[in-house]
This record gives sequence, C-alpha cells and structure tokens, in this order.
Amino acid sequence: MPAILVACREAHRMRLAGEDLQVFTKEEAYEFDAIAARIIPTTETAGAREAGVVYFMDNVLGDKREDELAVLKEGLRKLQTTSVLQYDSAYFYLLDEAQQDQLITGITDTPFFSTLRYLTVAGMFSLPEYGGNRDLIGYQLIGYQNQGGWAPPYSFYDADFMEWGE
Repeated sequence: MPAILVACREAHRMRLAGEDLQVFTKEEAYEFDAIAARIIPTTETAGAREAGVVYFMDNVLGDKREDELAVLKEGLRKLQTTSVLQYDSAYFYLLDEAQQDQLITGITDTPFFSTLRYLTVAGMFSLPEYGGNRDLIGYQLIGYQNQGGWAPPYSFYDADFMEWGE
C-alpha cells in the first residue's frame, strides 16, 4: 500500500505537469484505457476513462512492479491476438463495445484481467492527488462527500485538546 500511495502522488504530479506516460506506449495506454472503460463504463455517470485511471495505472506499474507489468503486457498481447482472430482488428480499443465486452468475458478469470480490474478500481476511487479520480468522479459515483476529519467542526476526540489550549 505505501508503494501505491507514492505512485499515486507521482501520477498526480505528472498529470498536472502534462508529462507523457512513463511505462505505457500510447498504443498500450489506449488499450488499457479501453479495458478500464469497460470495467467501469461511462453511463449516465462518468466512468474510468473520465477519471483518468490509465495515468494512475501507468505510474503504479512504473514503480518497480516489473512482474505485474509483464503480466499486463503478455495479457494484452494475447487479447490483441484474439481480437485479430475474432474481429480482424489488431486493437481492442477500435472494437465496438459489444465486441469488447465479448472479449473481456473470455478473460475474466485471468491474472491479466484481475490486475487490470484492481488498478481500475484503485485509480477510480483513490485520492485525487494520487493521479486517479480526476475531478472527484469516483467520489461522486458512490456519493462520498470528502469532508476531512481535520477540518472544523472538530469532534469529541478533540475536546481535551481544545480545552488544554485555552
């Protein structure tokens, strides 16, 4: 978890600075973004694409996570091969949503999909400063109101401190 938090902060810094991806090629970013968009799709609410989870993924995987990155790259290669064989398209992101869903249905029990699902959810609901959850989209989706416990009004656990300071 601490490594993910560090990676999240770096993803946020990169996004604000407008820097390019550090691990993914643009093609891989399109592919992983398309898969994330099928995991948490855009409906009447914003989804993973709008939350920018691909930047979160790229940064987390760039933080000495070579094993997970290898799993994703190998899984993506297999998914693209299946895409060519079934739909004559070299890229998953170019398929329509029904075709994408059909391909994803066939890989839901793989380490590739499990890793992408985890990273998608983590990027969607992380603190915004960690690179995902752009514009608090994830928080809005679940109805969470970000009211930090460190902001007034304080609660009963601060009563002794407040009395001591007077």
